Amino acid sequence: MRFELQARDNLARAGKLTLSHGEVLTPVFMPVGTQGVIKGLDFIDVEQNLGAKIILGNTYHLYLRVGIEKMRALGGLHKFSGYSGNFLTDSGGFQAFSLGGKRREEGIEFASHIDGSKHFFTPEKVLDIEYALNSDIMMILDDLVGLPASEERIMQSIDRTTLWAKQSLDYHALQKSQGKAQTNNIFAIVQGGTTERFRYKSASELVALRSEVEGVEYEYDGYAIGGLAVGESSEEMYHTLDFTTPLLPSHKPRYLMGVGTPENLIEAIARGVDMFDCVMPTRNARNATIFTHFGKLSIKSPRYALDESPLDSQCDCYTCRNFSRAYIHHLFRSSEITYHRLASIHNLRYYLNLLSSAREAILKGEFMEFRKDFYAKRVGES
Repeated sequence: MRFELQARDNLARAGKLTLSHGEVLTPVFMPVGTQGVIKGLDFIDVEQNLGAKIILGNTYHLYLRVGIEKMRALGGLHKFSGYSGNFLTDSGGFQAFSLGGKRREEGIEFASHIDGSKHFFTPEKVLDIEYALNSDIMMILDDLVGLPASEERIMQSIDRTTLWAKQSLDYHALQKSQGKAQTNNIFAIVQGGTTERFRYKSASELVALRSEVEGVEYEYDGYAIGGLAVGESSEEMYHTLDFTTPLLPSHKPRYLMGVGTPENLIEAIARGVDMFDCVMPTRNARNATIFTHFGKLSIKSPRYALDESPLDSQCDCYTCRNFSRAYIHHLFRSSEITYHRLASIHNLRYYLNLLSSAREAILKGEFMEFRKDFYAKRVGES
């Protein structure tokens, strides 16, 4: 993996991430393909109608649905799905925990939400799953904390996350030394709630981690900011980013996990974040919420029944080029499956275009003007 920082505009950054399945220009939004697919879309849509160069898959769900041995036999996630771009896979730790898993020093014990069978995720087990998936970027197992949380629980989370990060790096370094995992890259995840001293502790410990095998030193390929968008306000999130992103190496990519609204993305870019993912574009699309340059609109509203304009007059997506608000409104009200595809294509393309436009503004040294224009247009629709 190579990361080239191409331009800065204040703290906002434009870069190029080179992975084994192609280049990714940053800042970038990664559509979420939990089961190895974006809901309602196939990979012709992803590549031709969206132009997405990297998407996110979910280790927990793919492990339970397919399994390590079957995934290896099927040639990994790229061959299995037919997607020629890059995959980032999360560790599955959030799902294991949120579905009732019990955390111990060794890992997370959980019951499958599918059949109730018992499973145990360790740092090494998670990486083994991701090797089978052949992920281009692999998130390691961390100990996520929902907010608000006690200081004792946050400290426990940081200590456990650092412990698991060291175990993960040692295991990954061993695979590399044996000629394996040559195209798989790993990111560590910073925890610490919204408190500066906790974030400093977590980030400094993770950035300092090294593993040496046969005289070769290994370190993390990138760093993620976790534990946000879990109950705190947007203002708390932004304040946390203000003191967290400077703690991360400037020559490596920075990934804000699970965030969020268009406003969240713009504000995080302004604070030096490079990579994002969130289910919001597709989940909101399925529930009639459409994102536009001018704010959100609810396509189920009767006001759109005779509206022949596109969803967004400034959007170049397949949906906006071919269909009217009236038709999309009709599909939603009729519970047609095609609605989900067309609305998801639009929302995802909007997000991808938003970050592409932010990148161009950074390259031109005009990001602050771009940011002001972004807010000036958002008068809102209903």
